[in-house]
Amino acid sequence: MRGLFFKIFIIFWIAQSLIFVISMALILRHRFPRPDMWRAALMSTLAFESREGIASYETGGCTAFQAYAAAHAQALSVADPSGRLLCNAGAQPGNPAPGPGADDMGGEQVGNQFRWSVPVTSAAGSHYEFLLSVPHLPDHHSWYQDLLHFAFPQLPVAIAVGGVTTFVLVLIFTRPVIRLRSAARDLALGRLGTRVKENQAPARLFRGDEFQALVHDFNHMAERLESLVGAQKLLLRDVSHELRSPLARLSVALELAREDAQPEMTAHLDRIERETVRLNQLIGQLLTLSSMEAIEADNFQPVSLKALLEDLVPDAEYEANQRQASIVLNAPEDCLIRGNRELLYRAIENVVRNAIRYTEPGTQVAICLSAALEDAHRVAVLRVADHGPGIPEAEIQSIFRPFYRVDEARSPHTGGFGVGLAIAERAVKLHHGDVRAANCKGGGAEIQMRFPLSDIRVMQASTI
Repeated sequence: MRGLFFKIFIIFWIAQSLIFVISMALILRHRFPRPDMWRAALMSTLAFESREGIASYETGGCTAFQAYAAAHAQALSVADPSGRLLCNAGAQPGNPAPGPGADDMGGEQVGNQFRWSVPVTSAAGSHYEFLLSVPHLPDHHSWYQDLLHFAFPQLPVAIAVGGVTTFVLVLIFTRPVIRLRSAARDLALGRLGTRVKENQAPARLFRGDEFQALVHDFNHMAERLESLVGAQKLLLRDVSHELRSPLARLSVALELAREDAQPEMTAHLDRIERETVRLNQLIGQLLTLSSMEAIEADNFQPVSLKALLEDLVPDAEYEANQRQASIVLNAPEDCLIRGNRELLYRAIENVVRNAIRYTEPGTQVAICLSAALEDAHRVAVLRVADHGPGIPEAEIQSIFRPFYRVDEARSPHTGGFGVGLAIAERAVKLHHGDVRAANCKGGGAEIQMRFPLSDIRVMQASTI
């Protein structure tokens, strides 16, 4: 969310700054007109002054013309059509020569002055040249300097104010989204009691806005989800408990039936006994699955994963021998974690038995325990790999769901109820770890369980 916040902030700030710059450019354009506008205004002024100046010259001669020039504080001259000066009131004499910038304003540079010449016909019908001269001062300013002079400090202040305003607006927009994302993450981790705090009396400006409605809908969804999951767990526990009593009575009735049964009924009674045992095992797994929610992490104790695996392997080898398979344990490091030993034993056993069930006869089930450093945290990595048919890529993320089995697993040859991996996955999460499944390159599947380490005792392979 931090990335989204800064992206929105930068986009808004750049857009607002561009708007300020464009507005300033438009203001400058209005303040500094184009050269053709200057030329039109200048020529219009010269036309008026030339008529007034020539009229004063014809009335009072050069003395009146000089008085007119002094009254206007300008360097003015009168010349005949051939260019000969008749009266000079401060103009620079000499032959005119075009200079830089003179053509832009309709003038010519003569020495260190600019001169503008306007032909005038007096009231008496005489023809004259009215001349206006101004000093030529080198212009070291550019449009860039004019822009800086005019825009400072208005433009920096405007950009700073726009940045602060944008920051506040983006903060208002993104804070509810950040809270919603955090709550959604907690909800996905199984914390169904997560809620987003709602403002009981929001400000009038934000009353009834979309964010408040979204927060309300999210809380309603979380309440509904918590209610449904709670009802499902309660139903599962109650049904499992209620089935235990009929199963116990069924087992007693089965033994009584064996005493009075004819020999030809033995096969049918054996089938009833097998199905009863399977159903009893399923109910036991369901009770284990539902009781895991009541386990508290505060009661966890230090557990040695290596010692746990050494206790588990003999029982697993007995079951593997029934399928002409074997178990190989590779645990060079003693990884100590905090947890419930019985729950960990049952979770790892379910994964190992699942691997034994799917591995091909004559192959090995490899159990490897090692320590690793992931994201600056020490973790214990437990891998259980088989040599079976593997898991379809599209179903790897689904095998940890209760009662989920891939198509190849729905045969009497493999058996199982699809609950063992769900128990393992929940047990690992209760220990703040994670479980993953992947297909091996040489065939088969591998289940990886990671647990945060509280201590690592690294031992040499020769001392194991």
